[in-house]
Amino acid sequence: MAVDSILSSPLGPPVCEKDAKALRFIEEMTRNADAVQANVLAEILTRNAQTEYLKSFDFDGATDRETFKSKIPMVTYEDLQPLIQRIANGDRSPILSAHPVSEFLTSSGTSAGERKLMPTIKEELDRRQLLYSLLMPVMNLYVKGLDKGKGLYFLFIKSETKTPGGLLARPVLTSYYKSEHFKTRPYDPYNVYTSPNEAILCPDSFQSMYSQMLCGLYEREQVLRVGAVFASGLLRAIRFLQLNWQELVEDIRTGSLNPKLTDPSIRECMIRVVRPDPYLADFIEKECSKENWERIITRIWPNTKYLDVIVTGAMAQYIPTLDYYSGGLPKACTMYASSECYFGLNLNPMCKPSEVSYTIMPNMAYFEFLPHEPNSTRDSPSRLVDLADVEIGKEYELVITTYAGLYRYRVGDILRVTGFHNSAPQFQFVRRKNVLLSIDSDKTDEAELQAAVERASKLLREFNTSVVEYTSYADTTTIPGHYVIYWELLGKDDSGNSPSDSVLEQCCLAMEESLNSVYRQCRVADNSIGPLEIRVVTNGTFEELMDYAISRGASINQYKVPRCVSFTPIMELLDSRVVSTHFSPSLPHWKSGTRNDVARGGEIKKIRE
Repeated sequence: MAVDSILSSPLGPPVCEKDAKALRFIEEMTRNADAVQANVLAEILTRNAQTEYLKSFDFDGATDRETFKSKIPMVTYEDLQPLIQRIANGDRSPILSAHPVSEFLTSSGTSAGERKLMPTIKEELDRRQLLYSLLMPVMNLYVKGLDKGKGLYFLFIKSETKTPGGLLARPVLTSYYKSEHFKTRPYDPYNVYTSPNEAILCPDSFQSMYSQMLCGLYEREQVLRVGAVFASGLLRAIRFLQLNWQELVEDIRTGSLNPKLTDPSIRECMIRVVRPDPYLADFIEKECSKENWERIITRIWPNTKYLDVIVTGAMAQYIPTLDYYSGGLPKACTMYASSECYFGLNLNPMCKPSEVSYTIMPNMAYFEFLPHEPNSTRDSPSRLVDLADVEIGKEYELVITTYAGLYRYRVGDILRVTGFHNSAPQFQFVRRKNVLLSIDSDKTDEAELQAAVERASKLLREFNTSVVEYTSYADTTTIPGHYVIYWELLGKDDSGNSPSDSVLEQCCLAMEESLNSVYRQCRVADNSIGPLEIRVVTNGTFEELMDYAISRGASINQYKVPRCVSFTPIMELLDSRVVSTHFSPSLPHWKSGTRNDVARGGEIKKIRE
């Protein structure tokens, strides 16, 4: 697509005036990115001038960039946590924002093992809705005829809690799906879902998935795109179909509704959906009973044009599996967002996953960028670069100032500049800073993994055994994916009193109990992560690992055992030295959730040998 205008796309004109208006808005915002940014910052500072936070820096109502940059520090969540906790405890004074905090959005990132609480205000819903409204006008430039069918999207809400002060705390998508913006959205022929709102909003994960899958099967001929938020979520839906297709077929054959669906709103809406269809039941039974599930998505939903899932960052590990199940359908990554802020969209959504770049929309927040130099200790705010001044090819850490009261806040995302659309930069998402392992929305860093290993290794003391070395990887060849930890053990006596299989299984569980609450929610409530696995390797394995690294040019003086591995030869070396494997025998504790288990008992399924 030409960088000067998406309205003049060679793919053809907008499909309707509504789309043309949205595309003109994108052009207007990106053509004047720096001016838009100046206005956004001035607006944020003007409205929040009397907040406790800004007044503490003797800001005196200034709205210009120079004063802002000279007086306001760059911060992390830990810096703001005492103020956020006051709001959570019920302090309604204007601490961070002049507008009342309406709720907290729980981030997938954690602090001290618990989800971060991001304050938000009601008008942020309007900003999120605005970005959502731009996605289909762009997609319609690339994929024609989306008004002739529906989208099968597996969308879910997650559990929510209340802070001591009575404010809701929940994930950003749960907040959006429960909002009137979503529930009473106007009809758009280009954006019709097969899933009814009642199915999406059902808090029971099994009933929600079952009813959404059933609707998708009934409307298999109308489905033009299949999606979920993350690639892992779509694979979880495929696994659900593998486990439950017989019950789904029975409902379709008889026109009855599975008695496991007990939620009144689900039953009321699904009664209008189910009908006897023996032909469809026979077809689904024939396809799902086959041993080979390759291309199952296009076999069951033959008119699917693309998959709508995030496959950037940690989700890239699922691309081969998605290709296996879809026959290599295009994978559209449409937008870039987080709990803190919605950032931008992909103006070329049908590109290859490795080429995905997101155009930052300068009206969403005030954006700054810290040049990312992995070995640098210089994180001075004076090094921050404005949106319009980033350089192609360089990597930056994203820093935001939002309407909801985050000022020069380090999001933790590392981005690489790939180009510009008009004067707005386009970024490739590189990774989350300091994240070691991730399967779904979980993010485990090296310190957390180290603490988990230390906690689990205490169970080995009575056997006079210790963990000599360890490393890990995120295994996505199973559904759901799971953490694999390689341990090399050292027994300190020859008594033969070595730890048994059951002890090592308890070590797996101890590690899970030590991991953060997002991981444990994914395990317990969402079933998006399978049981943690420890693979014990023979003595000397990690010396061999070092020898291999040195043979490839690593310095023996600077070599450190990698705490996470993904390079195939290293994985093969480790797996060839495994002497025993052990899985967590039960679910870890998760205080806020119920143990609704989509895939039944946490069973793990190998995709293909």
